[in-house]
Amino acid sequence: MNEISNDTRPTRWLWIAALWCAGGLFDASQTVLVMHAEGKHHSWPPLFVTELAIWLPWALATPLVIGLARRYPINRRVNVRTAAVHLAALITLSIVSEAWSALLQVLFNPWGNRQWPTFVDTFQTALIFQALIFVTAYALILTATYLVDARERIARQAAEAAQLNEELTKAQLAALRGQMEPHFMYNTLNSIAGLVRDQHGDQAVSMIVGLSEFLRRASQDSLRSQVTLAEEVEYLQRYLDIQKVRFGERLRVVMEIPAELLTAQVPSLLLQPLAENAIKHGIAKLSAGGTVRIAGARRNGGSLRLSVYNDGPDLPANWEAAQTGVGMGNLRTRLQILYGDEADLALGRGDAGDVDAGGVEVAVTLPFRET
Repeated sequence: MNEISNDTRPTRWLWIAALWCAGGLFDASQTVLVMHAEGKHHSWPPLFVTELAIWLPWALATPLVIGLARRYPINRRVNVRTAAVHLAALITLSIVSEAWSALLQVLFNPWGNRQWPTFVDTFQTALIFQALIFVTAYALILTATYLVDARERIARQAAEAAQLNEELTKAQLAALRGQMEPHFMYNTLNSIAGLVRDQHGDQAVSMIVGLSEFLRRASQDSLRSQVTLAEEVEYLQRYLDIQKVRFGERLRVVMEIPAELLTAQVPSLLLQPLAENAIKHGIAKLSAGGTVRIAGARRNGGSLRLSVYNDGPDLPANWEAAQTGVGMGNLRTRLQILYGDEADLALGRGDAGDVDAGGVEVAVTLPFRET
């Protein structure tokens, strides 16, 4: 429900008491000071206490008015029933408050009248003079109630929106991961089938064992969108072990990730699709095989750069217009979800920086965040 119910949220009695005490003290102090400035001499304590105590009915009735304000809200579509309820509440509260005020004046005569005041005369006179004040007080209670409720409603909606966005992000990441894992598994199963056809039984068994371990680890981390770089490297190593069974000495791997970077937070399954892409489009096309280099560096400004390079064939002439595969497109989407514009994925020829001439390099840049 969008409306805030008085039954589902306890009334803040302390706040109500504090506000009415503050208002009563201000009213009583103002009355005494004005009387004193006019040169009138009274017994000030009874007058101060009486002026303070006359607001007691309003303080006690404030929770009731708050409840009516929420049950019968005053808005653009206010109806006769709502108006009648609030008018009846205002009149009843005004009568009770003035009866209380008249009783106090009859008991204590705080104004020091020579003729002791009677209840009826005091009640009639005070009700006329206090009518506008009572209307203002009732309107202030309604206004304060609607302002507080509006603020809490906005805060609650913001919290719900943030929670929904978080759940949506998790759902998107889970869907992308679910898309990527079958993609990898199908490729690996095809490789296993090829080994079986070529009668490489031992290698096929080793790859099946490696695939089982890889999938077991994947199921353990299925609910985690981010892991440490150390965990990601270990996860990548299991994948590379599978590929080494397939390619043997044709696949050479160089890992150049400094130890101080291993505590950084990175998306789960970040490096595996990059390595898979390097092997599939680079090393697998060379009869002599080649090298895959995984490197990491921390840049100035608090960013982390991870790259996967292979010394296979160069990119084709129209590579910028060509669509990326499932793994690369999936990874680009996940980076956008997790980091927005703070992350970048760049594919290019590996002929710049510390990379050997030729080949292809994929570099991922993301914010450096530690556990």
